[in-house]
Amino acid sequence: MGDRRLRQLTQLDVQTNWHHCFEDLSIAQATQPERWKEWAIAALNSRHHVAWTKRRVLWLGQTLTIPQALEGYFLEGLVLRLALVWWAAEAQVFVNGKLVQEGDIFDASTRILLSPSARSGEQIHLALRLVSPGHDDGALVKSLCVYENSPDSLIPEPGFVADELAVLQRYLTSFAPEKLNSVATAVAQLDWAVLQSQSTTSRLAFDQSLQALRQQLQPLGDWLNQRQIQLVGHAHLDLAWLWTVSETWEAAERTFKSVLLLQQDFPELTFCHSSPALFAWIEQHRPELFAAIQVKVAAGTWEIAAGLWVEPELNLVSGESIVRQVLYGQHYVQEKFGKFSAIAWLPDSFGFPWQLPQILKGGGIEYFVTQKLRWNDTTEFLHELFWWRSPDGSEILSFMSPRIGEGIDPLKISEYACTWEAKTHIQQALWLPGVGDHGGGPTRDMLETAQRWQRSSLFPQLTFSTVLGLSAIAQSGGQCPPL
Repeated sequence: MGDRRLRQLTQLDVQTNWHHCFEDLSIAQATQPERWKEWAIAALNSRHHVAWTKRRVLWLGQTLTIPQALEGYFLEGLVLRLALVWWAAEAQVFVNGKLVQEGDIFDASTRILLSPSARSGEQIHLALRLVSPGHDDGALVKSLCVYENSPDSLIPEPGFVADELAVLQRYLTSFAPEKLNSVATAVAQLDWAVLQSQSTTSRLAFDQSLQALRQQLQPLGDWLNQRQIQLVGHAHLDLAWLWTVSETWEAAERTFKSVLLLQQDFPELTFCHSSPALFAWIEQHRPELFAAIQVKVAAGTWEIAAGLWVEPELNLVSGESIVRQVLYGQHYVQEKFGKFSAIAWLPDSFGFPWQLPQILKGGGIEYFVTQKLRWNDTTEFLHELFWWRSPDGSEILSFMSPRIGEGIDPLKISEYACTWEAKTHIQQALWLPGVGDHGGGPTRDMLETAQRWQRSSLFPQLTFSTVLGLSAIAQSGGQCPPL
């Protein structure tokens, strides 16, 4: 429907341009562009990945030269970002020899600002140091140059409009397929001929053509805007997995401080976290941080979804252990935050015993939330929202959350929201932006991207909310079969 062609105007895949070296060189050596000429070009596998064997260091380097135009669209003055996705135990990103980003297998994607105002012919030297996991091959999954208008601009660039069209097409395909032809007809009227001159004037003319297209589609935008995506910042943190307990506490402290700092610049940001065990450690060892969290909880911008002491693996423990999880968790939450938690937040737990609704209801919990059943690669769990019934007849409203550890990707969001709406008939959907597994939470880039999409006239309403708020909506208006 034209979205692919539009993306080519402001997005450039640079995955094929990496030179590679398997020596564990020093940073000073490996970030020298002259040295890269001695390295071979990295081959891509069938999935378009740069892949290498486990437990091995890989250096990648390339010099990016900003072009004057892409497919005729003038790039001068646009914001340039580098979007990266990797599968690596360690990741370091260097721009012009300077370390600008670090990550790992959990914090596995980023959008790095390369230039606030692109200039034709400018060269940018990029180097990556990646260490493959000990249990798996490593991969550089994506490296994409993205040219955008400034975040506060009211005029979206072609790549943004391409995403708007893709989102609109996804919703129409599911709920109003008879209107797809009208979108195709409108897209066909774009004035591609003006791009032949490759100038600021031609870009302005094409942007005006894009604006005319968006105005023509506005009735469908109003139809889309009846829907709502409710954002809740999140940072899943395994208390015990691939690191020491002391590292768990450090990750929690970093995550919570990061959220509080972001809430100063983005007061609309709401955040959800579970595990009273984490808050108890913060209370004991970082009392000032804990007091700041209590203030946010009282203000309604920090949600405690913590009906259990931790997020336990419920297929391994006894019924009495689960009861004590609820008892200790609810006692702590009520004492420190003023009320019991209404939510059993178990997005990543393995196994849920049949008696769990009875135990949760006995502990004052009204809602059960997980996304773990989405991991089944053989049998699809058919329900997004349902009443889960124990043998004694106790019922708890249960729903499958979106996947955790996601960013603000409009295509992923719309895919999930359409599936949710088709199965539940609820036009409000939840989304959980934030780096997870090892903590992390929402990033500044995620929140700035959310603000851009809040201004879109061809996207559902995008607002920050709470899990409890969506749960109440689901209970009152959704199709909830008993199971």
